[in-house]
Amino acid sequence: MFLGEYQHSLDAKGRIILPSKFRAQLESGLTITRGLDHCIWLLPTATWTTWAEKLGEQLGVGDPRARDFARFLFSGAHEDRPDKQGRISVPENLRKHAGLERDVTVIGNGRMVEIWNRERWEASLPEQEARMAENLADLGL
Repeated sequence: MFLGEYQHSLDAKGRIILPSKFRAQLESGLTITRGLDHCIWLLPTATWTTWAEKLGEQLGVGDPRARDFARFLFSGAHEDRPDKQGRISVPENLRKHAGLERDVTVIGNGRMVEIWNRERWEASLPEQEARMAENLADLGL
């Protein structure tokens, strides 16, 4: 499980050093893709494969919303493996999607990791907090 919030930076080649606490779960490989809310999602390969299979079973080809989501998710996907320093390359199209330039926030979100433009992450927190009570009630918590 991925937990925590970490401040990192992209280097000139578009690489990011993953938090050390995340590396063991990602060393065998990962998939990085567009995430919702203008962030990037990063999932261990096994989790991505299971998730992609479930999505494929549930997304109907006849539903235009399903096609849009599949295109959004899979066209942006990129497979990678951290190097010996724990770095991964973030492709330019994904950096553009998330507005990543230099300062980023890497967060654990349970089964996945999210990479955010630091300013966008900080600006989103008050709005997320405002929605939280409603969301918890809807989840029965």
